Amino acid sequence: MREWPLRCDATTVDVRRRALRSRWRTASLAAGWPFPSDWASDAVEAVCAAVVAGDSLAESLADLGASRAEAGVGLAGTLQDLAALHAVSSGWHDGLVSADPDAVPTAMVRATALGWSDVVARMSVGREVEDPLTGLTTAGYLRTRLHEVYRAARAEGRPAGNGHVLVTVSLGATGDDYPRMMAMVLIADALRTVFDGGETTSLLRSATAVVLAQRDRLLPARCIQARWTIQHRLAADPALRGCGPVLLREDVLPDGHDEACELLASL
Repeated sequence: MREWPLRCDATTVDVRRRALRSRWRTASLAAGWPFPSDWASDAVEAVCAAVVAGDSLAESLADLGASRAEAGVGLAGTLQDLAALHAVSSGWHDGLVSADPDAVPTAMVRATALGWSDVVARMSVGREVEDPLTGLTTAGYLRTRLHEVYRAARAEGRPAGNGHVLVTVSLGATGDDYPRMMAMVLIADALRTVFDGGETTSLLRSATAVVLAQRDRLLPARCIQARWTIQHRLAADPALRGCGPVLLREDVLPDGHDEACELLASL
């Protein structure tokens, strides 16, 4: 972070805090912040105070992420704003700086992203059918779709397992929360790319995604493609290589809906 001169009386600290806030806002607007009048918040003031004082930023950045989420700012915009803060508070600069999200330390991104995601998850409970971070449908929606599949199979006089399977992709138990969260975003995108024929793709748990897929001749090839695509995308990002092994399995739907729900609970 930026190195400040040693003088630290209250007036000087306040001047530095306001100067940092001004540079941060200017850099954020230049990087594309769309709502100039809504940029300021109590969380911004707390972050500036922590930077000037040399305190830990974990709590104030989490509050910043939460504040942005409550204001309806997306994760991309929040992290771009964070990049502007990092740019103006790292070293000495003349004029405008370049706000590069890829240059922000992982610890800063993690604290901000977790604060943002906690608020969005809380706001979405009981109201949305999609996970806000991955874009996958919720486990509740998947159970509803399973109920529909079993009703259709019963009406047609055939076992539900003849037409559908559950394809499960999960991350191993190792790794920190933030890399695993970002890995699930990539996994979700890969599954939507491979299973693009109307399949239900859901987030069962924080590190487990499930696809309700057609049991047809293309299924084996799609599973192989999904595994390769996921491994390739995770390997391309060094920060995600330690988030645990990727496990993929196929399960034919059992005879009844209750058994299918028990299967979901066991995955």
